[in-house]
Amino acid sequence: MEKFVFFGGKGGVGKTTVSCAYALKCANAGQRTLVVSTDPAHSTSDVFDQQFGDDPAAVDGHENLWAMEIDPDQEVERHMQDIRRRMTEQVSAAIVNEIDRQIELAHRTPGAYEAALFDRFIQVMREADDFDRVVFDTSPTGGTLRLLALPDFLGEWIERLVQKRAKSVDLFEKAAIGEKEARRKIDEDPLIAHLQGRKETFEFAGRTLREESAFFLVLNPDELSVRETERSVAEMGDQGLSVDGLVVNKVTPAPDDDDRGRGGRYLRDRVATERERIERVREDFDEPVVAEIESRVREVKGDLLAAVAAELEI
Repeated sequence: MEKFVFFGGKGGVGKTTVSCAYALKCANAGQRTLVVSTDPAHSTSDVFDQQFGDDPAAVDGHENLWAMEIDPDQEVERHMQDIRRRMTEQVSAAIVNEIDRQIELAHRTPGAYEAALFDRFIQVMREADDFDRVVFDTSPTGGTLRLLALPDFLGEWIERLVQKRAKSVDLFEKAAIGEKEARRKIDEDPLIAHLQGRKETFEFAGRTLREESAFFLVLNPDELSVRETERSVAEMGDQGLSVDGLVVNKVTPAPDDDDRGRGGRYLRDRVATERERIERVREDFDEPVVAEIESRVREVKGDLLAAVAAELEI
């Protein structure tokens, strides 16, 4: 199994439960495992009855298991502050206020959330040498796919920016100080160095996602969830990412045979409908179904989490 494992899917399908169960399974197998929540709901703390923050913390009562919860709002703020610092270092004091205004506007634009979260996401992967397995409880499908599309898109964009910046510096410095000194200025230009660093970061991310990562989609046995999963598989394929398996979660348990009351009839009809959908998933999807997890009456934590972990054929 690859070092980095992602569990995606639409909101509410149970990604946190499944990712935490899989992380527990890896830890019980002797692998030093980190589970990372990038979902704003942050249910990882609820699953383990322990509060987690931005840095990995050992999970009480479990060997080889650590968890962390990334706060998207804090990451966006940190991301924007870093941009503000870098920009103000490169410009005159006269336009600092305009830069602040532009950054504040950028803070509210589509994509700011994904870009900021992606930076932290890459940092976690880069700093994961202490762990054998890193399990990501990702955000809902749309946001996740936008996140995973960033490496190629921003890599090409940054390459064009570097070329334009180099040409601008070259022309300006030649006019001011001569050709030989202009080449030295380009080599020392901090903005070009920063852009090159960003490009290398995104190349690392793209390479890691394609070569060292496994992706599983969590779905429920309902029509909307199945359709969403079909779209996700197709979109990930367009980005060169393959889905390694499907986890069908919140499957209705069958009633006892002697239950002939109204509740029993309802459950039998519901189970029959869900079985039809699950069989269609098995027949229509190329990706294997690696688990069918029944709904539990209680919240999935403690012994129930271990039971769910045992059902995951990963």
